[in-house]
Parts: sequence; structure tokens; C-alpha cells
Amino acid sequence: MPQPIVFFVTWVDRINRLAGRFAMAIFFVMAAIMLWSTIARTVFGTPVNWALEMTQFLLSAYYLLGGAYAFQHGAHVRMDLFYDRLPLRGKAVLDAITLLAVIFFLVVLLWGGLSSTQYAIQYGQKNYSAWSPLLWPVKVAMSLGIFLMLLQVIAQLFRDIAQAMGRPIS
Repeated sequence: MPQPIVFFVTWVDRINRLAGRFAMAIFFVMAAIMLWSTIARTVFGTPVNWALEMTQFLLSAYYLLGGAYAFQHGAHVRMDLFYDRLPLRGKAVLDAITLLAVIFFLVVLLWGGLSSTQYAIQYGQKNYSAWSPLLWPVKVAMSLGIFLMLLQVIAQLFRDIAQAMGRPIS
């Protein structure tokens, strides 16, 4: 494969590895918030009205930012009815065809996500709740997670094309 493609694949893997590690840390923040909420409610008798909503926002960031990392490590579900019987090159060709559909889906999703993020920033969109937080931070995380997934899928497409040609990218 041409050197710029290998460079792209290498850097996308590194960026998504960092994003995935960051997403793993978000889990501990969510646990701390829920623990504080429980302690505040049971020990001090004061409910924390923002805790559940903040945890939902962090959970969204957790799975959106961690999605590309999970894809990178093959942790997504795959229907293996015929796939396991294919030779390595056949798997690469089938994956490349499938990834083209995934790329189309992610581009449409990113387009909608960016539009929604722009709206939230421009108009100061808030959630309809007692806490009423701004929505742009979670929408930025959403758009970033979709973009990172798109980059990872494109990198995987390059890997599959290289594998189908008999010259795998490590």
C-alpha cells in the first residue's frame, strides 16, 4: 500500500486508542457521580437532581468515543454464518463491501450530528429538565465519536483492501 495510506491507518489507530482509553476513564467518573448521588440521598437526605442526567450524558460520550476503539479491536458483533468459512482474502473482500455501506451510514449520521451540534451551539439549546443543562457538550462528543468511528472504518477499509491484494497492513 502507498505510504500515505499506511501513515493514515497508523495515526487513526493511535488517535482512537487514546480516545478509547479516555472513554474508559469516563466510566469511573460516572461511578463517582452515582456514588455521590447515593450518599447524598441516603446519608444527607438531599437528592442530587443533576446526577442521573449527567451520568446519561457521560454514558453517551462513553460509548460514542469508545465505539471506534471497540471496532479497532474487533469487539463489535459480527454474523458468522458464512464468514468463518471464507478464506482470509474472501473475508477481506466481504468486509470491504460491508464497510462501504457503513461509511455511507456514518457520513449521513455525521452530517446530522454536525447540524444538530451547530443548532445547539447557535441557540444555546438546553435539555427540558429541572437541571436544564446545555446540550452542546454532549452533541460535540457525539459528533466527535461519529467522526472517529468514520476514520476507523476508513482505516479498516484500507486494511481490507490491502489484505485482499495480498499485502496486509500490520
